[in-house]
Amino acid sequence: MPPITIVPIEAGNMSDIFAQMSSQLFTLLRLEKHQVKITIGKKMVKVNIRTVEMSAAEIHFPENLFQHFCLPIQPYKFHAIYKKEINSLFLGPIIGLVTDFKNNKNDQPHFGSIHNFCEELHHGITEKGGFLYIFSYLNFSVQGYYFDAGIWKPAELPLPDVIYNRIHSRRMEFGKEYQLFRQKLAELCIPLFNDRFLSKWEVHEHLIHENHLHSYIPDTNIFTKDNLTAFAEKYETLFIKPVHGSQGRNIFKMYKENNLYSLESSVTSAAENKFTNLSFEEIYCLLKPWLNNRIYIIQQGIPLLTYQSRGMDYRVLCHKNHQNSWNVTSVVARISAENEFVSNIARGGEIMTPLNALRESMSVSDAKVVITQMKDLAIETAMIIGRKTAGITGELGIDIGIDQEGKPWIIEVNSKPSKNFEDGQMKLRPSAKAIIQFCTKLAIDTTSELEDS
Repeated sequence: MPPITIVPIEAGNMSDIFAQMSSQLFTLLRLEKHQVKITIGKKMVKVNIRTVEMSAAEIHFPENLFQHFCLPIQPYKFHAIYKKEINSLFLGPIIGLVTDFKNNKNDQPHFGSIHNFCEELHHGITEKGGFLYIFSYLNFSVQGYYFDAGIWKPAELPLPDVIYNRIHSRRMEFGKEYQLFRQKLAELCIPLFNDRFLSKWEVHEHLIHENHLHSYIPDTNIFTKDNLTAFAEKYETLFIKPVHGSQGRNIFKMYKENNLYSLESSVTSAAENKFTNLSFEEIYCLLKPWLNNRIYIIQQGIPLLTYQSRGMDYRVLCHKNHQNSWNVTSVVARISAENEFVSNIARGGEIMTPLNALRESMSVSDAKVVITQMKDLAIETAMIIGRKTAGITGELGIDIGIDQEGKPWIIEVNSKPSKNFEDGQMKLRPSAKAIIQFCTKLAIDTTSELEDS
């Protein structure tokens, strides 16, 4: 059934716990008793239902009932599901987004690179049915921020039905406080997606064991001197990437010229980080202090199609839908900035529609075939990563390169893709719609697990 609207009314007797609905809605929800347990988030309250003449699309809550549920007093559009076997009416979903952000007590919080996306999600969830709030895992169950009248307001809010993980830092996810937060979620049976950042080596290991994907994966190994020697003899170009890196940071490009080697780095600007005509030993000695004993991978360099002599790859966003199947929600070409060998937007890259980017190298009909192949490869990749990775995976950003022959290659897989890729002209982007759908599905699934208490 379509979502219903919860409308605040004044409470007469503050100790009287009731809600009002029409006889029509009472029948439509298949309620059997006039005392029902209403569940919002992880909070359950026994409520007396009064049937009165009113709109069939509304339930009226007195203000004291909002307080019982730790909900700000305002109208809500919620999905409603009645569980006959436990006489419980689920209203929601309450969706929490966990991230790390700085907040001075008197100032508005800023959620970093996802700040605008949080507002977009709020509008989408409010429209589709549900309530979103943003919180830091350090303040879980104490304080969250909800959007109202153009600002993010702090409040004590109900424990959510589902949590969407947008923590920016890998280091934080490895920290003790975050692990305690994860433990708390497990105890409360609150599903968390996307569970965590993925490492490049872990992704490679998941994919390389699928025989049908071998020809789409660049040769990859852990960085050691022996492995670097073997790769340097075998390939003209190599990339050396941190296993836990993101946004194109700390990547090295090594290539052979006249039996000597050159090295470029994305550590700072390319102009300051280009070294030419070096021996293998000199390259290795140069790399060692930069790698600083962190784990890196070495990856075969593929001669990819370029755009106006600039590097180019494609970000394919994949999301799980309400039927738990993977869909492609967006494809964009990423064009590297001048003098940069990485295409990341964070390093000055720009985005373009895939068709326009490919038209420089091939016909429109060939470009359409390549785009279809990219989408198929991305969905296959997402299915494998989703199946083999612990926890709930509902969103992946898959980076694909197209070589000179028009063949796609899987370059990288990201579990927390940037929100700056898609065309922001639309009110609600496909990726935001998909996240709302999947969160709602996870929340509704957890109602099936509610037990009588």
